[in-house]
Parts: sequence; structure tokens; C-alpha cells
Amino acid sequence: MSLYGIAKSVIKPVTIALWPQRVEGLQHIPAHGPVIIACNHHSNIDPLFLGVVVPRPIIFIAKQELFAQGNIAQRMFSRALRAIGQVSVDRRPGQSSQEAMSNSLDVLADDNVFGIFPEGSRSPDGRLYKGQTGLAWLALTSGAPVVPAALSGTRHIRPKGRRIPALRRVGVRFGPPVDLSSWKGQADKARARREATEAIMADIQRLSGQERVARFAASAKAEAKPLNGPGKQ
Repeated sequence: MSLYGIAKSVIKPVTIALWPQRVEGLQHIPAHGPVIIACNHHSNIDPLFLGVVVPRPIIFIAKQELFAQGNIAQRMFSRALRAIGQVSVDRRPGQSSQEAMSNSLDVLADDNVFGIFPEGSRSPDGRLYKGQTGLAWLALTSGAPVVPAALSGTRHIRPKGRRIPALRRVGVRFGPPVDLSSWKGQADKARARREATEAIMADIQRLSGQERVARFAASAKAEAKPLNGPGKQ
């Protein structure tokens, strides 16, 4: 059994016991070959629930900060992430985009399942924010199908100010692959990337039922920071 399989065999029963999951649409995930799972984003714990329910190993591009080598706990967590195939990326401006796209293509070229949160940042208020077009570029360049997914309930597991995670049911829904045939071969065109991304976000919204917001989550968070005071979000 792989390290991913060993880790999952330990984590899955604990996760299900603490946060029972209502899962729909697993049949839409191909059993073989490259596939992109594009999901809404409520919490840092979101990858855990996708990893638990998706039958195949799923790889996410994790921010470099999660691979910190500080204290013992951080080193153990870092090694666990790498053991199950997670890839770190430097999110500093001018570096993260190119590195993330290159790593993502490598993941798909090896016929893996790649998980991505197209909003680029957690939703600050539970609504579905504008998708980053890197997702469409990745799908159109690789030719991998995009399976839309929607999580519900994770936003309330550990809201701001709560140290101990709440115990509640989590919903995980998957839809059929998004039809991107209208933009095939147009990964280099900005308009095509935006339209394809909007098609993906529309399918995520149909699964989640969230209200759509025509702006990026990161910009909404940046505007809210001064109102909450220094160092707070």
C-alpha cells in the first residue's frame, strides 16, 4: 500500500466519525487517467474532505507556508504532506503562478487526480467568488476533464475565533465533467480562458447553491482587513 493509502486508511474513519459526510456524484470521477476536480472553498480543512471521499489519490498544490520546518509539529505535518504527494508552491507575486501551473501540468501528465479551488482563496462570507482563469488554462492545455465539486458545512467547522473544531455533517457533491469543447485549443486566448472558467464556476454554483459574486475573494478580503484592525482578518 502507498503512503497515501496508509495515511487515508487512518484518517478516513476518524474523519467520518467526527464529521459524517453526505456524498453525491462519485460516479462522475473517471476511474483512470488525468482529471481536475474544481471545488468551492470555505475552509483550510476542505482538502481533507475531498481526499477522504475521492476513491483515487488526489493531489493539491499547497501553499509553501504549510511546509514550514520550524517546530516538531510543523516538521511532522510537512513530511505528512509530502508523503501523500502534495506539492508546495511559493505564493509570492511573480513566482507562484508559473510554478503552480508547471507543477499542475506535471501532476496531470502522470494521469493523476488534481484538486483545485478556482476562487484562489477561501470565501470570506460563504458566497461563491470569481474563478481564476489558471484553471481553464490548465484544463485546455492538458486536455484533462474538469469535474465540478461543491462542499457544504465546512465553513462552520472552525469559524474565526473558534479553537476547537465543531462537529457537524459535511456535504460533498460532484457533477458531470464540464463541457469545454467550445474553447478547445484556445488556452492562449484570454477571452476563451475567462469564458471557460465561468462555465466551470456556473456548474460549481449549481451544485453548491451559493450566491455568485463577480469579484475575486482575495480582493474582498484585502478591502475588509483595515476594517478589522491590524493583523486581523
